[in-house]
Amino acid sequence: MAAATSLAVVGAGWAGLAAAVRATEGGCRVTLFEMAPQVGGRARAWVHDGVTLDNGQHILIGAYRETLALMHRVGADPDRLLERRPLALVDPHGRGLALAPGAPVPAFVRAVLAMREWPLRERLALLACAARWRLRGFTAPERMTVDELVRALPAPARATLIEPLCVAALNTPSSQASARVFLRVLRDALFSGPGAADLLLPRASLSQLLPEPALAWLLQHGAALRASTRVQRLTEASGGRWQVDGETFDAVVLASTAVEAARLIQTLDPAWAACTSALRYDPIVTVHLRSGGTRLHAPMIALAAGAHAPAQFVFDLGALDARRAGLFACVVSGAASWVDRGLDATAQACLEQARAAFPAGTWREAPSIVKAVAERRATFACTPGLRRPRARIAANLFAAGDYVEGPYPATLEGAVLTGLQAVGWLNPRTV
Repeated sequence: MAAATSLAVVGAGWAGLAAAVRATEGGCRVTLFEMAPQVGGRARAWVHDGVTLDNGQHILIGAYRETLALMHRVGADPDRLLERRPLALVDPHGRGLALAPGAPVPAFVRAVLAMREWPLRERLALLACAARWRLRGFTAPERMTVDELVRALPAPARATLIEPLCVAALNTPSSQASARVFLRVLRDALFSGPGAADLLLPRASLSQLLPEPALAWLLQHGAALRASTRVQRLTEASGGRWQVDGETFDAVVLASTAVEAARLIQTLDPAWAACTSALRYDPIVTVHLRSGGTRLHAPMIALAAGAHAPAQFVFDLGALDARRAGLFACVVSGAASWVDRGLDATAQACLEQARAAFPAGTWREAPSIVKAVAERRATFACTPGLRRPRARIAANLFAAGDYVEGPYPATLEGAVLTGLQAVGWLNPRTV
């Protein structure tokens, strides 16, 4: 089609911001609609009692090339805003998998062999399994779960490596998670070159990573923002154009939540809306703790989750940003059962877990609860055979968001990719 001259982007999360930036670069007049007072969607910051906290503890990896490139384009320097560390899944005693810098595959082999807490036969079994995945092109049957994929692995490998990796990447327990998507994530991390598997931990708030710089860039380049505006109606107009609450645009990128998108598309394409509405979600709970003077041995530490221990990871926020010294974030992924118990119970359980998990003397001051936050629709449940809605809804109307059909689970990179893709289809000259 001819280049759109006016574009409505409905939703100013990371997908919507990516679409808006790409379209503005291509010469479109962009109007951004956002129902919340601020941009950023489910990856943004907020202030509690004078302390800036994130609504979830998102991390990036080195393979997130489009997200990092977008940060650069809007003036957000990833080298300053993100701390790059080789992948490490270590426990409170410092044991676990810790990759050295460099090419991920040899680093992974060396790291597994160095895990002396596992018998040699278990380390070799994991390496043999990984080699089989590579030989098969990191593919798996559509209906296979991660548990089925790793059934032959020794129990320690499943419990201390596969389950934490699966929950961190897919926010879905390994018993329910798609083996195909899990392997795709591993492939891109381990076989995308040096640094692809590195953890990129935020030194600043999530809003400072992309939402705030992207919004400033957009406003500087002529885009318009309609904040605190919930779009009520999306209708077809003449000449292949669309009306957003009566205002006509050449094209629309629907980058709102899946729930809002399904509502707006219900009468236009009931099948698309039904597919979107059928998605199930896994919540994430983040419990912020405070312990003055405490510094953990790593900024990100894996915890043993269980019936009375909710969190899979704890982050030392002060190790990444001195302004948040003494603050810690316990992350509970796949948190449906804990949400049912209530935030107060979950926060108390995380507090007790943190106290018990670390060696004596770790906590310089008895940790206390600052705030517990639940993102009830944090990610879609990434289950085997999941059918996700397509990106193209109709002529000049595209969906963008981490839930849209694609190879990745619900990640920041997945969201950014769909935003860029939508505008690329709309106007190939902007890609």
